Amino acid sequence: MALTTPNLEHSSAQEVLAYAVEHFHPELKTACSFQKEESVIAHMLSEIAPDARLFMIDTGVLFPETLATRELFTARFGLKLEVFDAFSPGPPWTQARCCGAAKVAALERALAGTRAWVTGIRREQSPTRATAAKLERDTRRGIVKLNPLADWSDRDVWAYIHLHDLPYHPLHDRGYESIGCAPCTLPGSGREGRWASEEKTECGIHLQ
Repeated sequence: MALTTPNLEHSSAQEVLAYAVEHFHPELKTACSFQKEESVIAHMLSEIAPDARLFMIDTGVLFPETLATRELFTARFGLKLEVFDAFSPGPPWTQARCCGAAKVAALERALAGTRAWVTGIRREQSPTRATAAKLERDTRRGIVKLNPLADWSDRDVWAYIHLHDLPYHPLHDRGYESIGCAPCTLPGSGREGRWASEEKTECGIHLQ
């Protein structure tokens, strides 16, 4: 449910992040999966609030390239990064044995004590995200959710990355537009490569 005030729909991504920092920091966290959108957001945050708080959820089956990109982020941006464990207590997660519930549980731990969180959601990514507002109420958790890149196109993201010479996930260069856990991610446009051949489109983290 979009908040009626303030209306940030015509604000730039930097303005949305500045608003978030001004009103919610340090009880503000940014979700980071090290995809190209997070390259943009991390860079903006490093200039607006160098003490901003990022978090990642590690399922134990992330691509090695994801973990390598994490190191590049740490070296480049210097932002605090918290890692929340969503490892399988038994056999490793697979496409048939999904990590979704564990990721949602890890998200609850990550957001405990916060008043707002930031995501890299863009409306262009999928039909399930087409109505995302730049400022929303996360009704499931009773906190604010900000999507500063909601109205950005894929071209906008890449233009910003190249303009600022930012590190980004190398699998994007190999046809992966959306990157999650290794067992559930294939190359593909938009989010087509996630849970390929299944009707599933979200892991649960962004479901209200």
